[in-house]
Amino acid sequence: MRSPPARQRGAALIVSLIMLLLITLLAVNSFGLAKGNLQIVGNMQQREQNLAAAQQAIEQVVSSAQFTQTPSNAIPAPCAGPNTVCVDVNGDGVTDVNVTLTVTCAERYVIPDLQLDYSNPNDAGCIMGVNQTLGIVGAGSGNSACASSIWDTQATATDAASNAQFVVDEGSAVRLAATTSSVFCPGP
Repeated sequence: MRSPPARQRGAALIVSLIMLLLITLLAVNSFGLAKGNLQIVGNMQQREQNLAAAQQAIEQVVSSAQFTQTPSNAIPAPCAGPNTVCVDVNGDGVTDVNVTLTVTCAERYVIPDLQLDYSNPNDAGCIMGVNQTLGIVGAGSGNSACASSIWDTQATATDAASNAQFVVDEGSAVRLAATTSSVFCPGP
């Protein structure tokens, strides 16, 4: 067996040290990438939890009987002030997300008789009478007894731990009585 020349005796050691250094750098870099990915996933989870809390609060307000009558106090049992919902995301009994709601009436208009469907049971209450205008007795205004109102509900979900905020806007249309719609929804 021949021994390697004198110049090549330490080359295997140097090459193996360089390879070990490269493998160590790859391992350290992969840990850094994994940490970054974990932070991204955590942020996405927090965003989705805040979105779900905001949607839950909007659904609670829109399904409330007080929604169109007292929009500034539409939640029956607020937790920390009017129109505030406290959500416990992880079930530990501590509030994780505070959702503050703002309900505003964007538009209101009286529905004309011509837009009503006489075969639709939802329109039956609107067809009961004809509103009268001043002038000739018996002259109708052409309007029904119902008004359509468009409401904007904005939910701001604030994470209790990080104070990160997530805002959701949702619109809804509600049919009201034409005689009282201007009280609850002062539109044009």
